[in-house]
Amino acid sequence: MIKLKPIYSCEDFRSVFNEVAAETNLEQTEQVMQILQTVRKNKDQALREYTAMFDRQEITDFRVPVKLLQESYDALKPSLQDALKFIKQRIESYEIQIRHQDIDLGEFKYVYHPLEKVGFYVPGGQALYPSSVLMSIIAAKVAGVSQIHVVTPTYTGNNITFASLFICGVENVYTVGGAQAIAALAYGTETIPKVDKIVGPGNSFVANAKRLVFGEVGIDMIAGPSEILVYIDQFADPDAVVFDLFAQAEHDPEARTFLLAESSDLLEIVRLKAIEALPAQVRAEIIAKSLQNNHYSIVGNRNDLINIINYVAPEHVSIQHQAAAEIIPQIKYAGAVFQGNYSPEAVGDYVAGPSHVLPTNQSARFSHGLNVNDFLTSHAIINIEQNTFQNIVDPAIEVAEAEGLFCHAESLKIRKN
Repeated sequence: MIKLKPIYSCEDFRSVFNEVAAETNLEQTEQVMQILQTVRKNKDQALREYTAMFDRQEITDFRVPVKLLQESYDALKPSLQDALKFIKQRIESYEIQIRHQDIDLGEFKYVYHPLEKVGFYVPGGQALYPSSVLMSIIAAKVAGVSQIHVVTPTYTGNNITFASLFICGVENVYTVGGAQAIAALAYGTETIPKVDKIVGPGNSFVANAKRLVFGEVGIDMIAGPSEILVYIDQFADPDAVVFDLFAQAEHDPEARTFLLAESSDLLEIVRLKAIEALPAQVRAEIIAKSLQNNHYSIVGNRNDLINIINYVAPEHVSIQHQAAAEIIPQIKYAGAVFQGNYSPEAVGDYVAGPSHVLPTNQSARFSHGLNVNDFLTSHAIINIEQNTFQNIVDPAIEVAEAEGLFCHAESLKIRKN
């Protein structure tokens, strides 16, 4: 039988949660640094050696022919082709609507330009995630990124990742994964060009590599294990809540799930239903490990529970509560918020529209989910008229002289009157 942790009060939960912060894996960091340095020096040859070592694959040419991308798409059953195209259209529509537009303020303009080259890491190997392809690459396409380069681990059999890349119009795809793929995108090799930004989730080696190359290139975020926080009342469907929790737990044994309620009786009902439903699940072993190690049931009054939400800053927050309209405006930190019974987190993973590439591990306190605007750069254009210059120049001269930057001051004085 699955053993869940006890129900926590808000105060007890805070002290427990503080103890589970992940420590830096110094041994892994050193290994990743070695991989990065080797790829930077030996380029494609290093990629071939690491692919043989880690993936047990002998590859001479990493580039995937465009014909193979199309063949992977053609091999899908028509209903799956239609599903992918439908989701693509939903995401495109959303990203177009939220794309930043140039602003003209007379003396000032603020303008946006797409990044030139972006590299995408698409997970693979053990499982394939076409939804991650659609959620990230379509945003870059809407932004107007001119060069998209995708790295993904080798995979045998019908590749739905390739099919998704085909419908996104991507042509530059390379079968290389792990930290070595991040190194290739960051530094460039004979086959894979250096990019301006690297986007996409991966395992801990990939996340560590992205952290280490930041500054050489931009990155989207450091992705950790998936998370969901569900806040319920007596009107929530406990069976649906169980599967909302299972849906996150089946990702990974390290996935975190949080269940909040103002009544411990409600939490106990869900706990018993979870125990009953677990054995029938295909990924029961993964779910059980996740729930045993990383599930937290928390009881408290509404104000305390809202404070817990903002403290945890979860990747996904699901409010299945009659007072959702009052609770949600008080949520400041979350990757995405899902309101009501018909907005389960799983709909956000696939077809809602906003990207499911979201901040984890409390990083929603200072970052946001991936969207079209993450693929744009921006700058101001300043065009001051003569009369305005004469009206504003004296304070600038005063401060420049106070800073001891006298040529700055002279640059201004020479234009005065």
